[in-house]
Amino acid sequence: MIAPDHIRAIAPYQPGKPIAELAREMGLNEADIVKLASNENPLGVSPKARAAIADSLDELALYPDGNGFELKSAIARKHGVGLDQIVLGNGSNDVLELAARALLTPGSSAVYAQHAFAVYPLVTQACGAAGIEAKAKAFSHDLSAMLAAIRPDTRIVFIANPNNPTGTLLDADALHGFLKKVSPEVLVVLDEAYVEFLPEARRTPSVEWLKEFPNLLVSRTFSKAYGLAGLRVGFGLAQPEVADLLNRVRQPFNVNSLALKAAAAALDDQAFLAESKRVNDAGMAQLTEGFRRLGLDYIPSWGNFVAVRVGAAGTVFQALLQKGVIVRPVANYGMPDYLRISIGLPEQNARCLAALQAVLGK
Repeated sequence: MIAPDHIRAIAPYQPGKPIAELAREMGLNEADIVKLASNENPLGVSPKARAAIADSLDELALYPDGNGFELKSAIARKHGVGLDQIVLGNGSNDVLELAARALLTPGSSAVYAQHAFAVYPLVTQACGAAGIEAKAKAFSHDLSAMLAAIRPDTRIVFIANPNNPTGTLLDADALHGFLKKVSPEVLVVLDEAYVEFLPEARRTPSVEWLKEFPNLLVSRTFSKAYGLAGLRVGFGLAQPEVADLLNRVRQPFNVNSLALKAAAAALDDQAFLAESKRVNDAGMAQLTEGFRRLGLDYIPSWGNFVAVRVGAAGTVFQALLQKGVIVRPVANYGMPDYLRISIGLPEQNARCLAALQAVLGK
């Protein structure tokens, strides 16, 4: 089969191990397995989203609204943007890929940080473009290094804030200063998949910045705080000219009917969102206190996960699997000594800490 070299060279994205797969491999009961590997919401689905899904089941024989009018209208009301500034995606990953497909070609380049989300180099390589990795500073984006890495052929800069898998957060003033220095010919993709877990005081006014920077694209997701990871729905916000480019390469019906209805309902479920943040804050405190008790270093995180240094992380990961605890090794991010552990319910966090203590012999 003939295929371009840049496609053959891609190492596919490796998702977290599913519970059912571990149960088959280890002969474990699925109910006894704790999965803290994929940054999912341990509370499950928003009640309003669940009700919207139930009300939409009779429409499954029909194609979804290809323009996503109801969901776009809800997003527009919440964020104060026009319908023509919104791009819907099959998860925010889809929005990242749409940006790459719209702007990257062989002979162009994209810039992203060391230890940043693995999808950035993947979508760049899939387009035949060159990926430029800017060295991180203390596991965080070094904006000066990223600015210096931009070349005349650079078309996109990817920034995750907070970043996955490190959980680090950029200061709003520093980020704004960076945007002012980037050429208007370069699209800055600000990936805010975890923004809902931030305290209000630490959230950047990224949507307001759209008025100032026509080369800014803000991506968000319903997979994390809103609890809709299984439905795959996200969105991007940009100036109409940028949104139009992405919509030109977007597949028709890329967001399914249930996802459209559930996301519109979830966006209005402020009680669920507040509870998700409360549980996450408490769980973060529970895990990090446990790490300190075990004498383990970790990277302070602003997401719904935390990266902890355990030494031979691959070996520890396998030992935890045998105890029915799924976490995420991040050697592919240049962090071979670390595991990324998602925040779960109190009993899940406690189970993980106990298993970690036993494995490490602490």
